[in-house]
Amino acid sequence: MSHRPRLAVTLGDVRGIGPEIVAAAAADPRVRAAAELRLVGPSLATLHVDERVGDWGQGSEADAGRLAGRSVDRAIELAQRGDVDGIVTAPLDKHALLAGGYDFPGHTELLAARTGQSVAMMLAATRPAAGMPNPLRVVLATTHVALRDVPRVLTREAILDAARVTRAGLREWFGIESPRIALCALNPHAGDGGRFGREDDALLAPAAREAGLVGPLPADTVFVRAMRGAFDAVVAPYHDVGMTAIKVAAFRR
Repeated sequence: MSHRPRLAVTLGDVRGIGPEIVAAAAADPRVRAAAELRLVGPSLATLHVDERVGDWGQGSEADAGRLAGRSVDRAIELAQRGDVDGIVTAPLDKHALLAGGYDFPGHTELLAARTGQSVAMMLAATRPAAGMPNPLRVVLATTHVALRDVPRVLTREAILDAARVTRAGLREWFGIESPRIALCALNPHAGDGGRFGREDDALLAPAAREAGLVGPLPADTVFVRAMRGAFDAVVAPYHDVGMTAIKVAAFRR
């Protein structure tokens, strides 16, 4: 971009750290030099808000969740109209979001529903872990669901969608023309030929071949292989296996 990007920044749940960290970022000269911010959220005495979605007067959990959801909706409207180039979101309280009438487990699902797009959550370590030559990028095929529900929602379509979005993101955002993407297995040792579950053989392996992914590969080695340079990203079958890998490898980085 030839101009400073215009970013809508939502305050998140006003009872949490969102307003505090947004205020600190907005006051940082490095941030102001890098982007033009439009703060979106309820009116607060401690912070100037450019796009108000209501008033916050120490209301209920449901009030906080409703205002947080409205903030995301307003930011999406700004982006779709072309008033901003992108959206930055402060943390939500998922329980409050539901209490406020927004039946979404997080930002990812809310953004997908409002835009009608297939999306994927990627976490990227811009600097590699100590002793590892490559950064780690992890994409979740399923996000915020109970572990017992993972085999139900981890479908062929979910894996193919995650693979397609990941490949496009690696090309467009990271300049990787021919991305190498691995699929992390669901079961220990990728099921070990069915001894520890049939899902990897019956579902993940065919989906990986169709999507052009390597795998499924066991969770206890695939992320290390990626950090050693074998893969540009890893698609993880469920939230905690992917989140644990990226956060252990790159927490605070």
